[in-house]
Amino acid sequence: MPQPNLNALTEQPHQRLITFCQQQCPATLEMLRRLVAINSFTTHPAGVDAVGALTAQLFEPLGFDTKFVAPERKEFGRHLVMKRSGTPAAPTMALISHLDTVYPAEEEMANGFQWREENGRIHGPGTVDIKGGTALLHLTLLALRHCFPETFEAANWVLLFNSCEEVDSRDFGQLCRRELPTDTRACLVFEADGANDDSFALVAARKGRATFRVEVEGRGAHAGSQLHRGINAVTQLARTIADLHQLTDPANEVTVNVGLCSGGTVVNRVPHEAHAFLEMRAFSPAVYEQVKAAILAHNGPGNIQNSEGQSAKVRVSVVDEAPPWPTNAASEALLKVWLECGEALELKVHRQERGGLSDGNVLWEQYPTLDGLGPRGWDAHCSEHQPASGKLQEAVDPASFPPKAALNALALQRLLTVPVS
Repeated sequence: MPQPNLNALTEQPHQRLITFCQQQCPATLEMLRRLVAINSFTTHPAGVDAVGALTAQLFEPLGFDTKFVAPERKEFGRHLVMKRSGTPAAPTMALISHLDTVYPAEEEMANGFQWREENGRIHGPGTVDIKGGTALLHLTLLALRHCFPETFEAANWVLLFNSCEEVDSRDFGQLCRRELPTDTRACLVFEADGANDDSFALVAARKGRATFRVEVEGRGAHAGSQLHRGINAVTQLARTIADLHQLTDPANEVTVNVGLCSGGTVVNRVPHEAHAFLEMRAFSPAVYEQVKAAILAHNGPGNIQNSEGQSAKVRVSVVDEAPPWPTNAASEALLKVWLECGEALELKVHRQERGGLSDGNVLWEQYPTLDGLGPRGWDAHCSEHQPASGKLQEAVDPASFPPKAALNALALQRLLTVPVS
């Protein structure tokens, strides 16, 4: 991929920044290889803790103190908090990543999913989501310390690593609010870069998501002799989820997806129960609340009755939710810094909004937040390798590490020395 034009960079610090990141990249990729070698599926706490311990070890030479924090749910590993104190009056910067991945060890083994360098890509579990982000975070701080040592030493750094981001960010968000001062200058999330070409994309907004459980209570009956007395819960569920699906609204960027449904017991019995799980996503907080209310409005009597006038009962409840991270002035101000630094480095940088969630969803209201600071990659959350059918394993672009780390380091230097407006 194109690298910054060194001849066009007349300021010596810019040249040293790029050169340093290029020189350090092999060591950064070796760090990533070590992280990827440890299975850290969210509900494999021993593996998540092992990645946390290795991460702490790798950052310790930069002067960070380490603390592990138990999550609310015992099936998860421990969150990791690392701090480095500068001068009391200096700003606090929060850099965010996570320790877990979506791949069980059995899936990795079945698909031969491990570190593999091929055609300019590095495949492996977490190479881009998000162990690659952790490695790039490390390279960013190394570059800042090397090229702008006074800025690095003065700042107050807090690094926070979620142990269960792929499942739950609420507990982690509460931890961040306990650990970070209210005047934290920025929360920077090292999820993958969003570009697919030779540019870089920073994330300034994300959809919110709510998940729901739909339960239908019918009435069991003999399917052959007393069908008329039964209330078919499966049929009622089918009608309900068809209605819910109609709430998808591309014009308002709303998606409603029924991902799981089941019901009944045997075919000679009118099913007395059925249930489904679904999710809804939207960018606009107002639209999010409107569609959420429309989903919950399906609580009550169904439209299927038996011969005795009895109706099915439908119950809809919220399982969990992460509200939207909408376009906001604080995130846009941070983005402006990265855009200006991209111009200085002759890198193409642009803004992006994403439908997926990140820890940014639970941080943006309290702190200025920007996302997508990690490396470029492809096929996150994919472990199958069947190129003929278009199934490709998660991979990271190793060539994206030096320019992205240089961009981040220069933006951090600017953010820590020049007031943001």
